[in-house]
Amino acid sequence: MGYLKIFFGNTAILIAVAYLANLIYKHTISNASVGIKKASWVILAIFAGWISTLFGYNLDDHVIFDLRFVPLIISTLAYPRPITLILIGIGTGLTRLTFGVTEAAVAGMLNLFILGVICAALSYWVRRSTLSIVNQGLIVILIVNLMNAINIMALGVIPVEEYIREIMPITFPAGLILSILFSLIIRDFQLGLLRNEQIQHANEQLSAQTEELHKNKLDLEERANQLMMASQFKSEFLANMSHELRTPLNSIINLSQLIEENDDLLTEAEIREYAAIIHRSGDELLMIISDILDLSKVEAGRLDIINEELNVSEIPDLLAMQFAVTAKQKGLDFNISMDENVPPMIHSDPHRVQQILRNLLSNAFKFTKTGYVSLHIHEQEGGEGDAVQHWLVFDVEDSGIGIAPEKHAMIFEAFQQADRTTSRKYGGTGLGLSISNDLARLLGGFISMESKEEEGSRFSLYLPLEVDSE
Repeated sequence: MGYLKIFFGNTAILIAVAYLANLIYKHTISNASVGIKKASWVILAIFAGWISTLFGYNLDDHVIFDLRFVPLIISTLAYPRPITLILIGIGTGLTRLTFGVTEAAVAGMLNLFILGVICAALSYWVRRSTLSIVNQGLIVILIVNLMNAINIMALGVIPVEEYIREIMPITFPAGLILSILFSLIIRDFQLGLLRNEQIQHANEQLSAQTEELHKNKLDLEERANQLMMASQFKSEFLANMSHELRTPLNSIINLSQLIEENDDLLTEAEIREYAAIIHRSGDELLMIISDILDLSKVEAGRLDIINEELNVSEIPDLLAMQFAVTAKQKGLDFNISMDENVPPMIHSDPHRVQQILRNLLSNAFKFTKTGYVSLHIHEQEGGEGDAVQHWLVFDVEDSGIGIAPEKHAMIFEAFQQADRTTSRKYGGTGLGLSISNDLARLLGGFISMESKEEEGSRFSLYLPLEVDSE
C-alpha cells in the first residue's frame, strides 16, 4: 500500500503543478514567442520531475520510487521534438543528484537519460502516426513504463528477483493507471488551452477582418469620389470639347457658305483671306481630333512607336520656324539653345518627339503674356554605379502664369486641369500634357516639371541616350 499512497500523492502533486502552470501560462507567457513557450515547458517538466522525486517513496535510504517519468510522457505527446525531450530527460535525471550522490542516484539519473532518448525516438513516430491522440498516448505510456521497469532491473540497484516478485506487481500497473489518469487530466488542460488559443486567434482574425473591411470601405468611398470627380471632369471636358470643335467647324461652314453664295461679289484678296481662315480652322480641327485619337490609342495600348534615327541638330530650326510668328505676335522673346556635346543623332521616334515638344511649347506660349519662352537642349547623367543613365534633355521654360505646387500631379491626368476655367480663358482641350506624358513613357523617358504660381514653369523632356563605350 505504501507504493500506491506515494504514487497517488505524486499524481496529486503533478496535477497541482499542472494547474499552477496553466494559470501562469494564461496570465504571463500566453503571448510570448514560441521559443520562450518551449523553454518554459522544459523548465516546468524538469521541475515536475524533481518535485515528484521529492515526495517519492523511499524504499531505503537511497532508493526512491516516484512518477518522475510522467512529465516525459506528457512532453512526448504535447511537444514531440527530440531535442526538447532529451533536454527534459537530462534535466530530470540531474535533479536526482540533488538528493545525494549515491549509486541509486546515478542509476536513477541514467534511467532518465535513457528514457529521454527513448521518448525522443517515440516523438518521430508520434508526429508521423495516423492513430488518434488517445491511442498514441496509450502506446507511449506502455512503452515508457515498460522501459522504466527494464532499466531498474538492468541497472541492478535493486535485486532483480526482489523487484519482479515484490515491487513490480504493484508499481508497474499502478504506474500505468496513474500515468493514464494524469495524461487524461493534462489532456483536458491542453484542450482548454487549445480552445482559448482558438478563441483568441478567431478574435484576432475578426479584428483583422473588421479592420480590412473598414479599409475596403474607405477605398470604395475614395474610388466612388474619384469616379464622381472623373465623371464631372469628363462632363466639363466634353462641354469644352464641343466649344473647341464648334469654333473651327463654324468658321469652315460659314466662310465656305459665304464664298459659295457671294462668289461673284468677293474680290480675289477676300477669297484668299477666307481660304486661309478655313485652312487654319481645318488644321485646328485636325489637331483636336488627333489629340483625341492619340489619347484613346494610348489608353488602349495600341499606339505604335517607331524607333529610327532622329536628327537632333534639325530640331531647333524646325521649332523656330513653327513658333517664330507666335512669339512675334505676342511680343515674347523666343530662344533656342543646344550644348555642343549633344549628339547630332539619336534613336527614337522623330514624329512623337516633335509632337511632345510642340505641345510643351504651345502651352508655354499660350500661358505666357509677357517675358520669354526658351528651349534648351543638353545632356545629363542620372543614377549611381552601374545604374548610371544618360539622358538627352529638352528644357522648355517660360515666364507665364505658373502652376500651384498642390496641382502639379493633377495636370498630367486626362480630363483634369489645374484651373477649370483655364480652357475657357485660354482655349484648348487640356489633353496636351496628358498625351505628352504618355508618349514620353512609351519612348522610354519621362517629363518633369518645376513651377510656381505667377513665376513661370519649366517642363523637361528626358529621352534615353545611348553613349558609345569609347
